[in-house]
Amino acid sequence: MRKIWKRKILINNPVALDRVQIEQDLHGGNQVIVQFSHPQFYGSILEEVDELCARLDENFGVRFYGHYSLSFDGHTLLRIPHVKMLHLNCLARAHNTEALVTLEHLYSLNLGIYELENSDILGIDSLRSLRDLSIISEKKILNLQYFKEFPHLEQLHVGGKVKNLDAIGYLEGLNYLALHSISKLPLHFINRLKKLKHLRILLGGREHIQEIEENEIDDLEICRVRGFHDLTHITNFRALTRLVIEDQIQLHEIGFDREMKALEELSISNCKGLARLTGMEQLPSLRKLRIFKTAIDFDSFIRQKLPSALSTVEFATSKSKVDQEIQESLLKLGFQKWS
Repeated sequence: MRKIWKRKILINNPVALDRVQIEQDLHGGNQVIVQFSHPQFYGSILEEVDELCARLDENFGVRFYGHYSLSFDGHTLLRIPHVKMLHLNCLARAHNTEALVTLEHLYSLNLGIYELENSDILGIDSLRSLRDLSIISEKKILNLQYFKEFPHLEQLHVGGKVKNLDAIGYLEGLNYLALHSISKLPLHFINRLKKLKHLRILLGGREHIQEIEENEIDDLEICRVRGFHDLTHITNFRALTRLVIEDQIQLHEIGFDREMKALEELSISNCKGLARLTGMEQLPSLRKLRIFKTAIDFDSFIRQKLPSALSTVEFATSKSKVDQEIQESLLKLGFQKWS
């Protein structure tokens, strides 16, 4: 299954809560997050928020952010013991973060604290029940060894300065993994994640992902990874239905040398050195294709054998006159516009 992105409805620094509207929004399939940017807005409303946390599911959450010139006091969390979804992000500093241990109902946690005080924060017992975790450490080296004790984690976004990255390989139930600004550390551990379906590699630096062997990953994104130039092992991702490559200026060629029966959507954007995209006939299920800001020559590309399933094509150079001509050519060939 692919990660489901839900619309987030934010209630910012409320004086009162409209419980009826909150429940309507949740029943509509949204997430509702009550957020606070400064302690002056906490008032007595946090107790009311906690009542809702106890009654509603994990799609109702609480966020603390901003607190400019202040350090967020983790003892504030003692007022919302029933919270299931918690965001502590866009914070410069925080103290008393050990108060997380009192949160016994946590399902989802988003931690983005620039000056994280505790590099072993993942050792807090209450976090072991998490299903969804996002954690970025910009300044302190975050110790990931505790992932050996996270049996329920299904979705993980981790980034910044980390050690013991290979401990992610113990997360046997992981379905979604995003690696953010993690440079050159080997990725062999991904081969142990048999349930992984969605992989995103964002920022950081590495030349390739050849350590990843044949797998069942369904959705792969590689975006703005410094020095990345080799995608020759892409056919190891035999179950891919969606492939997104963005902002890879050193990538010169993508070739499909073996059949990839499942691939339905291919998007390549802002890869200015990319001059060759070959083996398109190996993608029999490809329906949607997007090529934007590359060095690929349209006339040469469009003459090659393309998949019969292909119905939607966008090819753009960012030069308006050229792009208009290309669009007209695509329409004449019967291709729909990407929407």
